[in-house]
Amino acid sequence: MLSVAILAAGKGTRMESSLPKVLHKISGKSLLQRVIDSCVELKPDQIFVITGHKSKEVQKSIPNDKKIHFVIQEPQSGTGHAIQILCREVKNHEGKLLVLNGDVPLIRPSTLKRLLYLHDSKNADVSLITTKKTNPHGYGRVFTNGDFIERIVEEKDCNDLERENPLINAGVYCFNWNNLSSIIKSLQSNNNQKEIYLTDTVSLLKNSLGLEVEDNGELQGINNRIQLSECEESIQNSIKEKHMLNGVTFINKASCSISEEAEIGKDVIIEANTHIRGNTKINSHCIIGPNTFIENSNVGLNCEISNSTVYASQIIDSIKIGPYSHIRPNCKISSFSKIGNFVEIKNSKLEEESKVNHLSYIGDSIIGSSTNIGAGTITANFDGQKKHQTKIGKNSSIGANTVFVAPINLGESVTTGAGSVITKDSKDNSLAISRTKQVNIKNWKRKKS
Repeated sequence: MLSVAILAAGKGTRMESSLPKVLHKISGKSLLQRVIDSCVELKPDQIFVITGHKSKEVQKSIPNDKKIHFVIQEPQSGTGHAIQILCREVKNHEGKLLVLNGDVPLIRPSTLKRLLYLHDSKNADVSLITTKKTNPHGYGRVFTNGDFIERIVEEKDCNDLERENPLINAGVYCFNWNNLSSIIKSLQSNNNQKEIYLTDTVSLLKNSLGLEVEDNGELQGINNRIQLSECEESIQNSIKEKHMLNGVTFINKASCSISEEAEIGKDVIIEANTHIRGNTKINSHCIIGPNTFIENSNVGLNCEISNSTVYASQIIDSIKIGPYSHIRPNCKISSFSKIGNFVEIKNSKLEEESKVNHLSYIGDSIIGSSTNIGAGTITANFDGQKKHQTKIGKNSSIGANTVFVAPINLGESVTTGAGSVITKDSKDNSLAISRTKQVNIKNWKRKKS
């Protein structure tokens, strides 16, 4: 039986934030969720998340899962105290207990599997991950005798000689839970921090082993915003290198960010300051950016999107968007269409070869194929209580500065006069025009103020 305990009770004072430390995000996912995801690949029987500071907020952040249970640590008196509470709350101590920190988000499932294998093969009481750091400041030092770990001394309890030891504790443990439960109550807070250390279990258990791994960044704990940024950079470099090896070009890699879920086809060019988030798919031969944000959208082949934002929409093939276009959720822009500068589209479908070239708002609309929407066109879709739809048939020509007061239904090949306010439906092959006749008054003199 494999149980997992994730320590997530701390406040994270050095983050200088009202948000619990473990809820800060890297590449769109919280530190805690990343640790949980790594553990899920081990197929544990149960996961215990030990919370304390703002426990309700932490619990709310985790999707419901019958295998995930929450234990509250009050007060927060150290890592050993957290496990003391867990052992008291949970009566069945069968099998292995894997203990991780909720602020070490880059830990790999493959590394955890190696730790579990070592633990099982050596029938250990406790196995833990260690690594050597050039600058071990802030970490507990690990002292060994052959293959066995004798003791761990926390940074603030080290003397000058002990601080020179580069072998550090990564804070990832695998215990024989029954053996741990037999000594866990004996842990005391007789140290400089006046906390109960989980590391003290090492000297109390007979068979304590270490798995030394290379310091490649996966064991980086996060205590401040600098370390948070470093982990974000590490993940982003890994994501972008994967895409580059698969045929994607980044013009300025450092200025871009890509979600882990995103899919990008071959021969896509990502210009500077472009951000692709969520479950976005960009198909081959596109040019995206510069200064573009795309989230949870599907972009087809041969598209160009520059200086624009696209949210939760479908962009089919051979479409040009931008500059300065805003595509809001639930839009479908069909092939060979053009969306120009300062155009906003929301909850609308544009059929093939439609053009909305500039300075327009299209909301809750269906635009037929080969229709041209003139500059300054607005669909007035909200009557103060609910939204209404505008339908414009194919091959239509909408004059500049036309306002459609929805609900409106225009047939095919309809033309509207520039500056018209359209309030009534119009049938196929018609001209719709609604504006006052121009009057020129000769010798007009303005009144003096």
